[in-house]
Amino acid sequence: MTTVGIIGGSGLTNLKNLKITRREVVRTPYGEPSAPMVYGQLGGREVVFLPRHGPGHTIPPHEVNYRANIWALKETGVTRVIAVNAVGGISRDYLKPGTLVFPDQIIDYTYGRAHTFFGSELKQVTHIDFSYPYCEELRRMLVEAARQAKLEAAESGTYAATQGPRFESAAEIARIERDGGDVVGMTGMPEAGLAKELELCYASVAVVVNPAAGKVKKEVSLKEIEKNLETGMATVRVLLEQAIPMVVKSEG
Repeated sequence: MTTVGIIGGSGLTNLKNLKITRREVVRTPYGEPSAPMVYGQLGGREVVFLPRHGPGHTIPPHEVNYRANIWALKETGVTRVIAVNAVGGISRDYLKPGTLVFPDQIIDYTYGRAHTFFGSELKQVTHIDFSYPYCEELRRMLVEAARQAKLEAAESGTYAATQGPRFESAAEIARIERDGGDVVGMTGMPEAGLAKELELCYASVAVVVNPAAGKVKKEVSLKEIEKNLETGMATVRVLLEQAIPMVVKSEG
């Protein structure tokens, strides 16, 4: 049974180094996932891949069906989820495009998204502990894989999840920095919280693709982001080749 799932973000709608074996459409109580589950071999191990924004990158961050995606991964037997997120760098040490960041904390600025499996249909109020949003065991394996592959990476940080689809204003980024945010993205929540609710071991690989608004004296350039996405996701593929065997071995 496949136990490792990979959620691809912007720039990672497919895994070029994934040897595809089959695809599966999964139905959920929460509607359709972003795409069929793609099964294949990566690093000599079987994984299941799901592009968060759909196969053609057509689903914006605020309209992703996060509940269906996380539910579908759980239904396929996945117990560990590696989520790839494109982010803007806020803190000085996180500004260089191409840097990988393995967040250990998150701040949620999103709104209006279906963010829980524990809604009013339950007979009692249900809470989860979200003190440490990410699975530390999986996070440490990703950190070690980056070290072994000699990739430029920040081994911790706070991910700030904003609503999108627009980028943030310079004042908003200044506020997020005061709040303690190191990188900013649009897809970290409610994904991390939903994974926690279903007791999945979930960790993020955040890829810096641009300095956040106001951190350099120019506007955010979409062309520059696209260029940095291409090189950044090539780095992610190297990381996953190194990490997947370690993660699967730990499951055995």
